[in-house]
Amino acid sequence: MDDVSRAGPHTRIIHGGQQADPHTGAVSMPIYQTSTFAFTDADEGAARFGGAAGCKYTRLGNPTTAALERNVALLEYGCGGLGASSGMAAINSVYLTFLDSDAHIVATDCMYGPSRTVLETEYTRFGVQMTFVDSSHLDNVARALRPNTKLVYIETPANPTLKLTDIARCADIAHGAGALLAVDNTFASPYLQNPLQLGADIVVHSMTKFINGHTDVVAGMIVAREEEVLERIRKVHVNIGGTMDPHQAWLVLRGIKTLGLRVERAQENARALAYFLQRHSEVAWVNYPGLVDHPQHALMKQQMRGPGAIVCFGVRGGLEAGRRLIDSVELATLAVSLGGIETLIEHPASMTHAGVALEERLKAGITDDLVRIAVGCEDYDDLEKDLEQALEKATTEAVAGAR
Repeated sequence: MDDVSRAGPHTRIIHGGQQADPHTGAVSMPIYQTSTFAFTDADEGAARFGGAAGCKYTRLGNPTTAALERNVALLEYGCGGLGASSGMAAINSVYLTFLDSDAHIVATDCMYGPSRTVLETEYTRFGVQMTFVDSSHLDNVARALRPNTKLVYIETPANPTLKLTDIARCADIAHGAGALLAVDNTFASPYLQNPLQLGADIVVHSMTKFINGHTDVVAGMIVAREEEVLERIRKVHVNIGGTMDPHQAWLVLRGIKTLGLRVERAQENARALAYFLQRHSEVAWVNYPGLVDHPQHALMKQQMRGPGAIVCFGVRGGLEAGRRLIDSVELATLAVSLGGIETLIEHPASMTHAGVALEERLKAGITDDLVRIAVGCEDYDDLEKDLEQALEKATTEAVAGAR
């Protein structure tokens, strides 16, 4: 197919940015495990450092990494991508590019813990100002904007509350104030949501999660809608050394080929599990955008192709009941992260968001009883049985402890 960009989603995932190795015909992209690249002569070296096509040094670009960058950029409908050594490396490259001294950022209040913590603990040292808001209510974003706002940074779905932000309308608000809109698209993945098509300027991913999908590599990606924005980020990104290793890139290239299959399977499990939890007498509440009574169900259908594979819920009995629950699972793995083929369960208040101040955490909706389950690709019946027995144990221990 000459133009894979017009193909269906699974074809785009498998073939986007990929081609057989021109030297050997290898179907799988080779790992160019090298730090530097030889030049035929001084003129060629000068030309490449002057901007001519070709590799110079792996921190500045590598063929294996470039193949992954082309693939994800195609999936996100961007002009290009920048592979990063981790999701936080990608996020910090965006922050560092646009948040100069006395700049202001408006950000989702219930964002990934380190994404917020690094702003509050490090960027404040350089005079960066910040306002955290519940971006699911767009009036909050509009009121928070200042003349020096350079960046609006949102997560949708947000981590871990699963609140959604209307990307198209948020882009209009940000652009009206002369700011750029960056979206952390990790929870949805490019298979379910494409923020650049909705008006965002920048998309970031922790490719550790759904894009790689096998819990065996840490990696990040930045994709921009316009070349000028991408090149601004590229200069910072390569200079601070946040670029990814070619072996990392190869692992993600291998994992991404099953992205659609994995997301569909995990999402099917998550939907069924949400219904099960919603009916369970020991579950106080369930938060999943795929439920028709979810307050943002209509927005999910408007800007996403599915609700995803993350379910949040609260166990009756609060913090201690939640701790007993996650200690009682046998099939699900008690661990942070998400998006792998295995189901992971965690307690954000004591784990991923422990670095966020209690008052701010509660204000963002990250309550003590919140349990996050990143649903994987196991057989559904086995997942339900595991949660059923864990809930029973948590309840039995609570009753015994009260005697």
